[in-house]
Amino acid sequence: MTTTIRHDWTKAEIQDIYNLPLMELVYRAATVHREFHAADKVQVCTLLSIKTGGCPEDCSYCGQAARYHTDIKVQALLATETVIEHAQKAKDNGSTRFCMAAAWREVRDNRDFDRVIDMVKGVNELGMEVCCTLGLLTEEQAIRLQEAGLHAYNHNIDTSSDYYNEIISTRNFDNRLNTINNVRKAGITVCSGGIIGLGETHEDRISMLHTLATMPKHPESVPVNALARVKGTPLENNPKVDNWDMVRMIATARIVMPGSVVRLSAGRIEMTEAEQAWCFMAGANSIFTGERQTLLVTPNPGVSEDMQMLQTLGLKPMENKKEVNLC
Repeated sequence: MTTTIRHDWTKAEIQDIYNLPLMELVYRAATVHREFHAADKVQVCTLLSIKTGGCPEDCSYCGQAARYHTDIKVQALLATETVIEHAQKAKDNGSTRFCMAAAWREVRDNRDFDRVIDMVKGVNELGMEVCCTLGLLTEEQAIRLQEAGLHAYNHNIDTSSDYYNEIISTRNFDNRLNTINNVRKAGITVCSGGIIGLGETHEDRISMLHTLATMPKHPESVPVNALARVKGTPLENNPKVDNWDMVRMIATARIVMPGSVVRLSAGRIEMTEAEQAWCFMAGANSIFTGERQTLLVTPNPGVSEDMQMLQTLGLKPMENKKEVNLC
């Protein structure tokens, strides 16, 4: 049986997949995964916060919002040379994608953006996939990034359109979709997924997947995040995400977006090696790792720990090559 990449999924169809008995769901996802991807390969990525804290947004999950009292220290935009050094270390440690994140609401056409352009050029010259997540973006700004060598732009939709305003009030769901459209127009690949554990329902999770899976072109990368509970944010007391919920989300994403790279993203620090193994079996084939043992500003396993885990599971880092356009 050959799986066809579809963009006309209904919510009811995705719900039926999501609600399959867990073992059947994982089996189907693993089968689809092997049809489109090398089952023993995992893309190793590194994420660096190039500008930390002081963000004017009110995302309830984020410790970088200026209005919340967290222990996160505000950090101005890093020097270009410092960023390139981090990228080289990441490459030496086996990462093939380097993502730079700035805690901005939106990109502004100023000297800081000019410096980010230089960072993109520098990382691109190292032969890595270059990714940025900088907030809202115009088409003209996206074109500048593409011309500098940007491979991917991360802009998560976070949750369902219905639940979005319960989590964030300083922007709306359509703002996210507009930026994704601008990225597409510029010829940059899209990295977009969401977070579970925000207080959303299973229906919200299904709706979020439906939004992604019915895009004219699926995101080439789909991060699935478990809420990292940051002290001082409105969601600090939310319960820990159940690992089987992560497995269910990853497996469903794998089936409805078979050509995409599904990234097991935030929340790994609270997962055992066995729990992560279930996520890989369900179709995850990318992780964030790094020497700093942080994912932006929250704890994350370190690169040596991750490489040992991959070896234990019989998995290998994906070779350094641009993602094949399957989406």
